[in-house]
Amino acid sequence: MAVLITDTCISCDACLDECPTESIVDNDENPTGEDIYYVNPETCTECVGDHDVPACAEACPTEGCIVWDDSSVAPDQPRNANRGADKEPCIED
Repeated sequence: MAVLITDTCISCDACLDECPTESIVDNDENPTGEDIYYVNPETCTECVGDHDVPACAEACPTEGCIVWDDSSVAPDQPRNANRGADKEPCIED
């Protein structure tokens, strides 16, 4: 399970310290080479057991920047109860 940071990311660092699993890396460490922050789908838990919604999305000042990512959800993994549709913002203001 995971969330995805889109290209509307302004690299403000708000999400980095909020992730309970330290699954977010900045653009310098993004393994895709893109100039945006990256969420490791293998360690992201969508904050299940830690928060009601992904903490990164709650901290992010850019509306719609962090979205649900169905491409990395294993069928046997628990999902956040507040999970929306694929590529839908995790939190809408």
